[in-house]
Amino acid sequence: MTPDVQLAETVRIQGRHVLATLIRTVGDLQLAEDAVQEAAIAALRTWPTSGVPHDPAAWLMVTARNKAYDMLRREAARPAKETAAGWLPGVSSASVEKEAIDMAEPSTVLDDDLLRLVFTCCHPALAREAQVALALRTLAGLDVAAIARAFLVPEATMAKRLVRARRKIAVAQIPYRVPSDAELPERLPAVLAVVHLIATEAHAPSSGDAVVRVDLEAEAVGLARLLGELMPGEAEVLSLLALLLFTSARRPARVDADGDPVLLADQDRARWDHAAIAEATNCLAEAVRRSGGVAGPYQLQAHLAACHSTAPSWPATDWPRIIALYDLAISVSRNPVLALNRAVAVGERDGAAAGLAALDRITALGGSALWHAARAEALRRLDKRDGARAELAIAVGLAPTEPERRLLARRLHDLRPES
Repeated sequence: MTPDVQLAETVRIQGRHVLATLIRTVGDLQLAEDAVQEAAIAALRTWPTSGVPHDPAAWLMVTARNKAYDMLRREAARPAKETAAGWLPGVSSASVEKEAIDMAEPSTVLDDDLLRLVFTCCHPALAREAQVALALRTLAGLDVAAIARAFLVPEATMAKRLVRARRKIAVAQIPYRVPSDAELPERLPAVLAVVHLIATEAHAPSSGDAVVRVDLEAEAVGLARLLGELMPGEAEVLSLLALLLFTSARRPARVDADGDPVLLADQDRARWDHAAIAEATNCLAEAVRRSGGVAGPYQLQAHLAACHSTAPSWPATDWPRIIALYDLAISVSRNPVLALNRAVAVGERDGAAAGLAALDRITALGGSALWHAARAEALRRLDKRDGARAELAIAVGLAPTEPERRLLARRLHDLRPES
C-alpha cells in the first residue's frame, strides 16, 4: 500500500477517533479540525520519504496534537489574544511539549470521546436537524452532499445549517462533554438519529466503490452498544441496537465475487450471521418488554428487519405483517423512504400493478435511483419493457455508487429490445 493510500485509509477510518480525542483535549471543534487537516498534510509530505509509521493512527494523533498546540501558542503570542487563549488550563511551553508526545489513548477512551462528541453535537441549544447534521459531518465524516441526501434537502441548504450550528457552538461555548443523567433523555432522540443515519450510510453509501462501509457499520454498532451501557434498559436504545444487528448480519451475503451488490431476494441466507440475528432477536424482545407495549420508531423498524432476517426465504416473507408495520412506522414518521419500502412490499403481496400504484403516490423521490429502479421492476413484471428501460436508464444516472450503477446497467442490458 502506497503512503498516500495508507494515509487516506488512516484518515477515513481513524480520523474521527483522532478528531474526537483532540476535541476533548483542546475543547475547540474548529481548532481540532484544522489541526487534523494539518497533520494529514504533514503525513503526505513525510511518509513517502520516511515510510509509513508502525502505528499510523498514533502518529496522526500526536502530530495533530502538536499542530493544535502550535496554533494556540501563535494565538497566545498576540497581545489581544492572550485572554482568549487562556481557556486551555495548564498550557505552558513545558506542558505542551510533554502532552504532545503522549501516544493515542486506548480504544475504550476513544469510544467514550466519540460518544461525548455526538452528545455535544446534539445539544438542545441547536435545532434537531442541525444537531444530527453536525454530528454526521463531524463524527461520521460525511460530506455535505451525503447529509443533504439523507435529509432530502438541497446541498446549499444543508451547508448553511452546518455553518449556523458551528457558529452557535462557538458563540455559546457549548462544552464538549457527556451531559448529566438528567440531561440525557432530551438529547437521546437526536443521538439515536445520528447513530441510525451513520448505519444507513454504512448500509447504503452515498458515494464510492463499496457496497457496504464496514468501518461505519462497526462504528454505529459500537456506539449503540455504548449507549446501551450508558442508558441500560432504555427501550429505543435496545431497539436501535437490534435493528443495526439485524442489518449487519446480512452483510456477508450482500456482495458477490465481483464486488457487486446482491439483492435481498437473491441472497444466500445460510451466509448470514445467525449469531448476530439471535442477539438482535433477544435485544428486540427486551425492548418490547421495556416499552410496555408502546413501540417507538426504532422498535418498529427493528420488527421490520426481524421479519426479513428470520424469514426462511424471500417468498416465505410475511408481507402482510411487513405492510402493517410500515403503516405504523409511517404514522410516526412520514418518511418517503418508508413509503417506498412499503410500496415494494405491496407489490410482493398484491402484485406489480398495486405496487406501481403505491410507488406513483410517492412524490418526493424523483431524484432517487431506488424509486426509479422499483418502478422499473414493477413495469417489467407488467411486461411494459419500454417503460422499464426508461426508468432503469434514469436510475443508472442517479445511482450514488459504482456497484449500484453496474447492477442497474446489467438489468437495463437484460431488457434490451430483441433484434
